[in-house]
Order: sequence, then structure tokens, then C-alpha cells
Amino acid sequence: MSEATLRIGVDRAKTLSRRHPWLYSGAVQAIEGAPRDGDLVALRSADSNAAFLGRGYWNSRAQIAVRILTWRDEPITPEFWRARLKRAIALRMPLQRATTAYRLINAESDGLPGLIVDRYGNWLVLQALTYGIDRRKHELAALLRELMPEIRGIYERSDVDVREKEGLPPTLGVLLGEAPPPLIEIEESGCRYAVDIYRGHKTGFYLDQRENRAILADYLSAFLPKAHVLNCFAYTGAFAIAALKGGDAAHVLNLEASEEALALARHNYALNGLAPTDDAFLCGDVFEVLRRFRAEGRQFDCIILDPPKFAHTQRQIERAARGYKDINLLAFQLLRSGGCLATFSCSGLIDADLFQKIVFGALEDSGREAQIVRRLSAGVDHPVALTFPEGAYLKGLLCRVW
Repeated sequence: MSEATLRIGVDRAKTLSRRHPWLYSGAVQAIEGAPRDGDLVALRSADSNAAFLGRGYWNSRAQIAVRILTWRDEPITPEFWRARLKRAIALRMPLQRATTAYRLINAESDGLPGLIVDRYGNWLVLQALTYGIDRRKHELAALLRELMPEIRGIYERSDVDVREKEGLPPTLGVLLGEAPPPLIEIEESGCRYAVDIYRGHKTGFYLDQRENRAILADYLSAFLPKAHVLNCFAYTGAFAIAALKGGDAAHVLNLEASEEALALARHNYALNGLAPTDDAFLCGDVFEVLRRFRAEGRQFDCIILDPPKFAHTQRQIERAARGYKDINLLAFQLLRSGGCLATFSCSGLIDADLFQKIVFGALEDSGREAQIVRRLSAGVDHPVALTFPEGAYLKGLLCRVW
């Protein structure tokens, strides 16, 4: 079947010249051909020049109608995919000196819109976020296995909400090779963690926080040795273990709403030879518990706030901002003078400037003073293309508080 062509109005063609990889449906002036969802399409200007603008895959069901793969007039062949995958893999090779788990493919920022691949030891976890990738996931899995013969299996965790916008159902299962074990043990900066890629958050672990765990541990070791730490939204205890092993923390209280996650956190303590006290784990609603701690006059040397995404749509931004402000206000009120706050937002719709304003508003209401010691983001395995600022979803602040 011949490739369809989309004609793009002159005003929208100028936007494409900035090389943003998304083309919205409203930019399409005419369609020449009958592309099926997931088909490759050529983009050309609607004027008489019919200038080539890019090539990507089409989805009539989505607001983002085309995910652009290339700005060159080149065919999308198996060699094209192989080259893109090979480049991304090569860029991550140095990470193997420090960890056995990292993001291998970071979607648009690696020139592969809609494809997420995370590595956990000798297993890969793949997420197909778009129709075009979903149609090609078996081909891509085979190429990954060809390029990484040491990989024992590739598991699909395409159970994210963005697939609904693409007209795709949630999909889970083995794509290639062996099924992963119930828990995969990984190493990171001298710490060991067990990862449940079947039921865990994201693809099983917060790989994007690896460098921030190390930064916080270094800060605690240098400026707050023997700290008493409150780890909110603790999940499986990665920040806590980094603080205890690398940060010389005296005690960490892990606060988490999921008993299942805390059970794995206890397992991770054991993996690292840590003997937790009876009060090291607390299951409960973070907002409610922090309010109770405030009423009780509890204080901590360091508080970590790493909440789940609060804003999934534009309409939720205002509500999310209130949630971020409330929880940061509570944290400021619970910190000892000279303590530190590590606060994060993974909501892509809350940009770094807005997040800092929200944290400032919380500080103002608390009557405390603070300095920003570090601005935090996802690690080097989560690069952000300069043409795709939406990729900078994780932002954080490490603050010293009085």
C-alpha cells in the first residue's frame, strides 16, 4: 500500500520547522490517501511547493494525530529502527558501572515517540504508548534482542492511561523470551532493591530518581549526619535505603498508603542488611498522617515528598497545585531548623517554574525561611530533547529550611 500524505497549512508548517515531534489533528489541511491508524505518513506543505516536512505514524483517534519520527525524506525501514535503538543503547552503556537498572529508551527524546524501555538486569520492560509503536512492538522487541543478546526476556507493561487517548486497551504479557521472575534484584550505588515488574509502579521502580537518591544521600552525609528522616510516599523504600546506607541517617520513617509496597520495602531493608525498628514503616494517608504529626508536635531533620502524579489533565492543574501546596506546607511545619526538604512533582503539566511558585507559596504560609540547595530532575538515562520540553516531567527542589 502506498504511503499517504498529509498536507499541512503554511502557518503550522512553520511550527514543524522547530522540530517538535507532535502534530495535532487541527494542523492537517488535507489527507491524500487512506492511512490506517499506525501507518506511516509523509507530511508536506499545503502550498504549491509541497515541501517535505517530516514522516511519522498516524492515528485518527488521537488529538496528537502524528508522532514524527524523522525530518528527513528517508524510508522507515528495519535499519532505521535498528539505528535508533542502537544509538540509545550505546548512550546508556556507561551506566552499567554504577547500576544494573536504567531507562534504555526514553520515547520522543530518543527519537522514538511512544516507546519506553527500561532495563532490569537481564530483562527489559517495554511500554507501547502510541498506536504506531503498538503495531510495531514485536518487531522492536526482536531488534532489541538482536542488539542485546544477553537479555533473557522482554515483558510488556502497556497499562498506562495515555493508551486510552490512543484508542488502545491496557496490555500486559511476555513479548519475547523468558517470563521474568516474581522479583528481579537490581543494584544501584551500592544498594540492592527487589523490583516487581508485574505489579509495581511504572515499570516496577522509580528509575528516574536514581541520581536524586544519591544527591540526597550525599547531602545528608555532609550536612545532616545521623538525621531523622520522614520518607513520604515511600513506595518500596529506595530513598530510605539510600539515606541509611549512603547518607548516614540515624532513622527513616517510611510513610506509604500501600501495605503491599511497604512489604517490599521491608524486603529491601533485609537485602541491604538493615534491621528496621518497629516504627520504620507506617501505612496511611500521607496528608492525614502529616496533619496528625503537626498536631502532635513531631519534627524531623529531613522530609522527602515524592508523591504520585496529581495532574493528569489541564482541568486538574488547579486542584493539583492546591495538593502540592498543602503537602509542602505541612512539611515545612514539621522540619527542624536547619533541616532539609526534598520535594518533587512528576506531573508533566506542572512545569518547574509553577512548581517552585507553589513551594514558595507553602513556605510563605509556613512563616519559615529556606534556600534552594539543588534543583533536581530525572537522571541522565532520561534525557530531554531540547525540541521536546514536555519530556521534563520530573522536577524537584532540595531546600535547606530554618
